[in-house]
Amino acid sequence: MKKIAISIILVVTGAFFLWNCTKNTSNNIVKVGLLHSLTGTMSISEVAVRDAELLAIKEINASGGVLGKKIKAIEENGASDPATFAEKARKLLKEDEVATIFGCWTSASRKAVKPVVEEHFGLLWYPVQYEGLEASPNIMYMGASPNQQVIPAIDYCAKNFGKKMYLIGNDYIFPRTANKIIKAQLAFLKGECCGENYVPMGSSDFTAVIEEIQTEKPDVIINTLNGNSNISFFKQLKDAGITSSVIPVISFSIAEEEINKIGAENLKGNLVAWSYYEKTETPQNNKFVSSYKSEYGANRVTDDPIEAAYIAVHMWAQACEKAKSFVVEDVRVATKGLSFEAPEGTVTIDGSNQHLYKHVRIGKITDNGQIDEIWSTANPVKPDPYLSTYEWAKGL
Repeated sequence: MKKIAISIILVVTGAFFLWNCTKNTSNNIVKVGLLHSLTGTMSISEVAVRDAELLAIKEINASGGVLGKKIKAIEENGASDPATFAEKARKLLKEDEVATIFGCWTSASRKAVKPVVEEHFGLLWYPVQYEGLEASPNIMYMGASPNQQVIPAIDYCAKNFGKKMYLIGNDYIFPRTANKIIKAQLAFLKGECCGENYVPMGSSDFTAVIEEIQTEKPDVIINTLNGNSNISFFKQLKDAGITSSVIPVISFSIAEEEINKIGAENLKGNLVAWSYYEKTETPQNNKFVSSYKSEYGANRVTDDPIEAAYIAVHMWAQACEKAKSFVVEDVRVATKGLSFEAPEGTVTIDGSNQHLYKHVRIGKITDNGQIDEIWSTANPVKPDPYLSTYEWAKGL
């Protein structure tokens, strides 16, 4: 009787393992989820990121697919709403049974999706820089952590403009956490935070903020606004006479795609901090930019989150090939130490936290809407999402 019971357990266990290995694939396709804001305030940024993922999928399929299967994209609209992101992530995993999800932009959307992928053991590839202080076994972080963007940018501003800084952002996770880090860094640098203001997503009236900036006269404005708010903010700054030559602004969520929407005339001379720009000089980038424009039009631009999303799809496919499997745990293990010759240069996944080694690049916005790199690190920087290497960051 005992032998029969053990045999039944083995059969059931084996059947479940086989189902888990094959549920996300058919004979000739493997399904993946693309989860972005195709409407709402964040569509200004996320539609182009979705396009980059579709381009990568097209390239991989043209080369034979992954493990002999063609990738089929299942698209869902997060609609710039965290609750919708969670709902759609659950649908992709439970109803569509996708092998992985590529998506999100804001930290609010990522935080909403995080418990869903953890509960159902999915795998989210997240393409945007963020505030750090997180590492999930069910998320691959393709954007910069704070030590690869925020911290070096503040150091640059302190050395080149001054240590009196004004902080403006939307009222959600990334701006508040990033500014908490910045204030701790400023205290270490013996600088001054002369103002800190948060507005709801989609806000368009910055009258009070600009009046405070005019009163405080900071050396530099640190901008963590996202989405359509940036269009109003920079136009109103310019109308108030605050151009880059009066008070420079450095932004962490404005790239070439957003410049197109905000208007280069409202942004020229201001700074941004990323790991990649359309003008980044690598052989891989020449090919990437050409392919992206060929697919979507010569007037389209590439930028950091677009490139990170493109990287994500290719690295997932590479990890599946290495693992010889689409099973999440197999793929996750296969990503440890995995490298890819990306448009920004060689990127490598840190197996201890699932973030990328990345260059830090500070750029200046030109009057034609491009970004000129004005400073960069010599080598890719090890990701440190919990800022464990910074004494002043203890307790954050």
